[in-house]
Amino acid sequence: MTLHAASREALGLAEERLGEVLADAGADAATVGDELLSVVDLLDREIGLRRAVSDASATSEARTALVRRLFDGKLSEPALKVLDTVAGSRWSSPRELTDGLESLGRSALLTSAEKTGNVDTVESQLFQVARVVANHPELEKALSDLTGSADAKRTLVRGLFADKVDVVTETLVEQVVRRAKGRGVGVGLDKLVKLAAERRERSVAYVTSANALTDEQVAQLGAKLDALYGRPIALHVEIDPRLGGGLVVRVGDEVIDGSAAGQLAALRRRLARA
Repeated sequence: MTLHAASREALGLAEERLGEVLADAGADAATVGDELLSVVDLLDREIGLRRAVSDASATSEARTALVRRLFDGKLSEPALKVLDTVAGSRWSSPRELTDGLESLGRSALLTSAEKTGNVDTVESQLFQVARVVANHPELEKALSDLTGSADAKRTLVRGLFADKVDVVTETLVEQVVRRAKGRGVGVGLDKLVKLAAERRERSVAYVTSANALTDEQVAQLGAKLDALYGRPIALHVEIDPRLGGGLVVRVGDEVIDGSAAGQLAALRRRLARA
Protein backbone atom coordinates (compact mmCIF):
# COMPACT_ATOMS: atom_id res chain seq x y z
CA MET A 1 0.00 0.00 0.00
CA THR A 2 1.50 3.30 -1.17
CA LEU A 3 0.26 6.43 0.58
CA HIS A 4 1.09 10.09 0.13
CA ALA A 5 2.44 12.18 3.00
CA ALA A 6 -0.88 13.39 4.42
CA SER A 7 -2.35 9.89 4.34
CA ARG A 8 0.73 8.37 6.00
CA GLU A 9 0.38 10.86 8.84
CA ALA A 10 -3.36 10.17 9.11
CA LEU A 11 -2.79 6.42 9.16
CA GLY A 12 -0.11 6.80 11.84
CA LEU A 13 -2.56 8.68 14.08
CA ALA A 14 -5.27 6.10 13.45
CA GLU A 15 -2.89 3.22 14.22
CA GLU A 16 -2.02 4.85 17.54
CA ARG A 17 -5.72 5.23 18.29
CA LEU A 18 -6.38 1.61 17.35
CA GLY A 19 -3.60 0.48 19.68
CA GLU A 20 -5.11 2.50 22.55
CA VAL A 21 -8.57 1.12 21.87
CA LEU A 22 -7.45 -2.50 21.68
CA ALA A 23 -5.40 -2.14 24.86
CA ASP A 24 -8.67 -1.76 26.74
CA ALA A 25 -9.61 -5.10 28.27
CA GLY A 26 -13.23 -4.58 27.22
CA ALA A 27 -12.44 -4.21 23.51
CA ASP A 28 -12.95 -7.23 21.24
CA ALA A 29 -10.24 -6.94 18.56
CA ALA A 30 -12.01 -9.34 16.19
CA THR A 31 -15.23 -7.34 16.38
CA VAL A 32 -13.39 -4.07 15.82
CA GLY A 33 -11.62 -5.56 12.79
CA ASP A 34 -14.84 -6.95 11.31
CA GLU A 35 -16.62 -3.61 11.79
CA LEU A 36 -13.83 -1.52 10.28
CA LEU A 37 -13.75 -3.79 7.23
CA SER A 38 -17.54 -3.53 6.91
CA VAL A 39 -17.11 0.25 6.70
CA VAL A 40 -14.49 -0.26 3.97
CA ASP A 41 -17.05 -2.27 1.98
CA LEU A 42 -19.63 0.49 2.41
CA LEU A 43 -17.23 3.24 1.33
CA ASP A 44 -16.18 1.19 -1.69
CA ARG A 45 -19.83 1.00 -2.77
CA GLU A 46 -20.82 4.59 -1.93
CA ILE A 47 -18.53 6.98 -3.78
CA GLY A 48 -20.33 10.07 -2.52
CA LEU A 49 -20.00 9.00 1.09
CA ARG A 50 -16.32 8.15 0.60
CA ARG A 51 -15.70 11.64 -0.75
CA ALA A 52 -17.67 13.27 2.06
CA VAL A 53 -15.73 11.46 4.80
CA SER A 54 -12.41 12.51 3.24
CA ASP A 55 -13.49 16.02 2.14
CA ALA A 56 -10.59 18.33 3.06
CA SER A 57 -12.79 21.41 2.58
CA ALA A 58 -15.00 20.34 5.50
CA THR A 59 -13.86 20.71 9.10
CA SER A 60 -12.62 17.64 10.95
CA GLU A 61 -15.51 18.13 13.38
CA ALA A 62 -18.02 18.01 10.53
CA ARG A 63 -16.53 14.83 9.11
CA THR A 64 -16.46 13.17 12.54
CA ALA A 65 -20.07 14.19 13.15
CA LEU A 66 -21.04 12.64 9.81
CA VAL A 67 -19.46 9.34 10.78
CA ARG A 68 -21.17 9.39 14.16
CA ARG A 69 -24.58 10.05 12.59
CA LEU A 70 -24.12 7.16 10.21
CA PHE A 71 -22.70 4.54 12.55
CA ASP A 72 -23.69 5.42 16.11
CA GLY A 73 -25.60 2.45 17.49
CA LYS A 74 -24.56 0.27 14.56
CA LEU A 75 -20.90 -0.24 15.46
CA SER A 76 -19.18 -0.84 18.77
CA GLU A 77 -17.76 2.17 20.61
CA PRO A 78 -14.14 0.99 20.15
CA ALA A 79 -14.63 0.88 16.36
CA LEU A 80 -16.33 4.28 16.44
CA LYS A 81 -13.37 5.79 18.28
CA VAL A 82 -11.04 4.60 15.54
CA LEU A 83 -13.41 5.97 12.88
CA ASP A 84 -13.46 9.32 14.71
CA THR A 85 -9.70 9.57 14.22
CA VAL A 86 -9.90 8.40 10.60
CA ALA A 87 -12.62 10.90 9.68
CA GLY A 88 -11.03 13.72 11.68
CA SER A 89 -7.68 13.41 9.89
CA ARG A 90 -6.66 14.75 6.50
CA TRP A 91 -6.16 12.12 3.78
CA SER A 92 -4.56 12.65 0.38
CA SER A 93 -7.50 11.06 -1.44
CA PRO A 94 -10.75 9.19 -0.74
CA ARG A 95 -9.17 5.96 -2.02
CA GLU A 96 -6.24 6.28 0.36
CA LEU A 97 -8.66 6.73 3.24
CA THR A 98 -10.37 3.42 2.44
CA ASP A 99 -7.01 1.70 1.92
CA GLY A 100 -5.87 3.01 5.31
CA LEU A 101 -9.08 1.87 6.94
CA GLU A 102 -8.61 -1.58 5.42
CA SER A 103 -5.10 -1.70 6.92
CA LEU A 104 -6.56 -0.85 10.34
CA GLY A 105 -9.18 -3.58 10.05
CA ARG A 106 -6.59 -6.17 9.11
CA SER A 107 -4.37 -5.07 11.98
CA ALA A 108 -7.23 -5.44 14.46
CA LEU A 109 -7.99 -8.96 13.21
CA LEU A 110 -4.35 -10.02 13.47
CA THR A 111 -4.25 -8.54 16.98
CA SER A 112 -7.21 -10.76 17.86
CA ALA A 113 -5.26 -13.76 16.54
CA GLU A 114 -2.29 -12.76 18.69
CA LYS A 115 -4.48 -12.48 21.78
CA THR A 116 -5.85 -15.99 21.24
CA GLY A 117 -2.43 -17.44 20.40
CA ASN A 118 -3.50 -18.25 16.83
CA VAL A 119 -1.31 -15.89 14.81
CA ASP A 120 1.06 -18.73 13.77
CA THR A 121 -1.93 -20.72 12.54
CA VAL A 122 -3.38 -17.74 10.68
CA GLU A 123 -0.06 -17.02 8.97
CA SER A 124 0.29 -20.66 7.89
CA GLN A 125 -3.29 -20.84 6.66
CA LEU A 126 -2.96 -17.63 4.66
CA PHE A 127 0.08 -19.10 2.95
CA GLN A 128 -1.77 -22.32 2.14
CA VAL A 129 -4.74 -20.40 0.73
CA ALA A 130 -2.36 -18.27 -1.35
CA ARG A 131 -0.73 -21.42 -2.76
CA VAL A 132 -4.10 -22.96 -3.60
CA VAL A 133 -5.06 -19.84 -5.54
CA ALA A 134 -1.65 -19.58 -7.23
CA ASN A 135 -1.79 -23.21 -8.34
CA HIS A 136 -5.30 -22.91 -9.80
CA PRO A 137 -5.39 -20.10 -12.39
CA GLU A 138 -9.09 -20.59 -13.06
CA LEU A 139 -9.84 -20.08 -9.37
CA GLU A 140 -7.82 -16.88 -9.26
CA LYS A 141 -9.58 -15.71 -12.42
CA ALA A 142 -12.98 -16.35 -10.84
CA LEU A 143 -12.04 -14.59 -7.59
CA SER A 144 -10.53 -11.62 -9.44
CA ASP A 145 -13.30 -11.25 -12.03
CA LEU A 146 -14.36 -7.59 -12.08
CA THR A 147 -17.82 -8.53 -13.34
CA GLY A 148 -18.45 -11.14 -10.64
CA SER A 149 -20.68 -10.28 -7.71
CA ALA A 150 -19.20 -9.90 -4.24
CA ASP A 151 -21.76 -12.36 -2.84
CA ALA A 152 -20.83 -15.02 -5.41
CA LYS A 153 -17.14 -14.63 -4.60
CA ARG A 154 -17.83 -14.78 -0.87
CA THR A 155 -19.85 -17.97 -1.37
CA LEU A 156 -16.98 -19.48 -3.36
CA VAL A 157 -14.43 -18.61 -0.66
CA ARG A 158 -16.60 -20.02 2.10
CA GLY A 159 -17.31 -23.17 0.12
CA LEU A 160 -13.59 -23.78 -0.32
CA PHE A 161 -12.26 -22.76 3.09
CA ALA A 162 -15.07 -22.50 5.66
CA ASP A 163 -14.62 -24.82 8.65
CA LYS A 164 -11.08 -25.53 7.39
CA VAL A 165 -9.42 -22.31 8.52
CA ASP A 166 -9.53 -19.92 11.47
CA VAL A 167 -12.31 -17.33 11.32
CA VAL A 168 -9.68 -14.56 11.14
CA THR A 169 -8.10 -16.25 8.12
CA GLU A 170 -11.45 -16.56 6.39
CA THR A 171 -12.37 -12.92 7.06
CA LEU A 172 -9.02 -11.65 5.75
CA VAL A 173 -9.26 -13.78 2.61
CA GLU A 174 -12.81 -12.62 1.91
CA GLN A 175 -11.69 -8.99 2.24
CA VAL A 176 -8.87 -9.49 -0.27
CA VAL A 177 -11.29 -11.11 -2.70
CA ARG A 178 -13.89 -8.36 -2.35
CA ARG A 179 -11.37 -5.61 -3.08
CA ALA A 180 -9.31 -7.40 -5.74
CA LYS A 181 -8.88 -5.61 -9.04
CA GLY A 182 -8.15 -7.78 -12.08
CA ARG A 183 -5.76 -10.62 -11.14
CA GLY A 184 -4.93 -9.07 -7.80
CA VAL A 185 -6.09 -11.84 -5.46
CA GLY A 186 -2.79 -13.72 -5.42
CA VAL A 187 -0.80 -10.54 -4.78
CA GLY A 188 -3.20 -9.53 -2.02
CA LEU A 189 -2.91 -12.90 -0.30
CA ASP A 190 0.90 -12.79 -0.42
CA LYS A 191 0.77 -9.35 1.21
CA LEU A 192 -1.37 -10.80 4.00
CA VAL A 193 1.18 -13.55 4.63
CA LYS A 194 3.90 -10.91 4.89
CA LEU A 195 1.74 -8.77 7.17
CA ALA A 196 1.08 -11.70 9.52
CA ALA A 197 4.80 -12.50 9.66
CA GLU A 198 5.65 -8.87 10.39
CA ARG A 199 3.41 -9.02 13.47
CA ARG A 200 6.18 -11.12 14.99
CA GLU A 201 8.93 -9.01 13.42
CA ARG A 202 9.77 -11.75 10.94
CA SER A 203 10.43 -11.72 7.20
CA VAL A 204 8.95 -14.38 4.94
CA ALA A 205 10.90 -16.97 2.94
CA TYR A 206 8.92 -18.83 0.29
CA VAL A 207 10.60 -22.21 -0.13
CA THR A 208 9.83 -24.51 -3.05
CA SER A 209 11.27 -28.01 -2.65
CA ALA A 210 11.35 -30.96 -5.01
CA ASN A 211 10.66 -33.26 -2.06
CA ALA A 212 8.99 -33.00 1.33
CA LEU A 213 11.30 -31.65 4.03
CA THR A 214 11.60 -33.18 7.49
CA ASP A 215 11.08 -31.01 10.56
CA GLU A 216 14.83 -31.16 11.15
CA GLN A 217 15.58 -29.97 7.61
CA VAL A 218 13.12 -27.10 7.95
CA ALA A 219 14.70 -26.09 11.27
CA GLN A 220 18.22 -26.23 9.77
CA LEU A 221 17.18 -24.17 6.74
CA GLY A 222 15.47 -21.64 9.00
CA ALA A 223 18.58 -21.26 11.13
CA LYS A 224 20.76 -20.74 8.04
CA LEU A 225 18.41 -18.09 6.64
CA ASP A 226 18.17 -16.32 10.01
CA ALA A 227 21.98 -16.12 10.07
CA LEU A 228 22.21 -15.08 6.41
CA TYR A 229 19.71 -12.22 6.69
CA GLY A 230 20.42 -11.26 10.29
CA ARG A 231 16.78 -11.39 11.31
CA PRO A 232 14.09 -14.01 12.05
CA ILE A 233 12.71 -15.61 8.88
CA ALA A 234 9.33 -17.34 8.62
CA LEU A 235 9.48 -20.35 6.29
CA HIS A 236 6.57 -21.36 4.10
CA VAL A 237 7.33 -24.53 2.15
CA GLU A 238 5.67 -25.75 -1.05
CA ILE A 239 6.43 -29.03 -2.84
CA ASP A 240 7.03 -29.02 -6.61
CA PRO A 241 8.52 -32.28 -8.06
CA ARG A 242 9.21 -30.44 -11.34
CA LEU A 243 12.32 -28.96 -9.73
CA GLY A 244 13.98 -32.37 -10.02
CA GLY A 245 15.81 -31.89 -6.72
CA GLY A 246 17.02 -29.18 -4.35
CA LEU A 247 15.32 -25.97 -3.28
CA VAL A 248 14.31 -22.53 -4.50
CA VAL A 249 14.13 -19.86 -1.77
CA ARG A 250 12.58 -16.43 -2.28
CA VAL A 251 12.96 -13.69 0.31
CA GLY A 252 11.53 -10.42 -0.93
CA ASP A 253 13.00 -9.76 -4.39
CA GLU A 254 15.97 -12.09 -3.82
CA VAL A 255 15.85 -15.64 -5.19
CA ILE A 256 18.29 -18.41 -4.21
CA ASP A 257 17.90 -21.18 -6.79
CA GLY A 258 19.55 -24.41 -5.67
CA SER A 259 17.23 -26.70 -7.60
CA ALA A 260 18.33 -29.19 -10.21
CA ALA A 261 16.14 -27.45 -12.77
CA GLY A 262 17.65 -24.09 -11.88
CA GLN A 263 21.22 -25.38 -12.12
CA LEU A 264 20.47 -26.96 -15.49
CA ALA A 265 19.01 -23.69 -16.77
CA ALA A 266 22.07 -21.79 -15.54
CA LEU A 267 24.36 -24.27 -17.32
CA ARG A 268 22.43 -23.82 -20.56
CA ARG A 269 22.78 -20.04 -20.28
CA ARG A 270 26.54 -20.34 -19.78
CA LEU A 271 26.84 -22.67 -22.77
CA ALA A 272 24.78 -20.31 -24.90
CA ARG A 273 27.16 -17.44 -24.08
CA ALA A 274 30.30 -19.54 -24.77
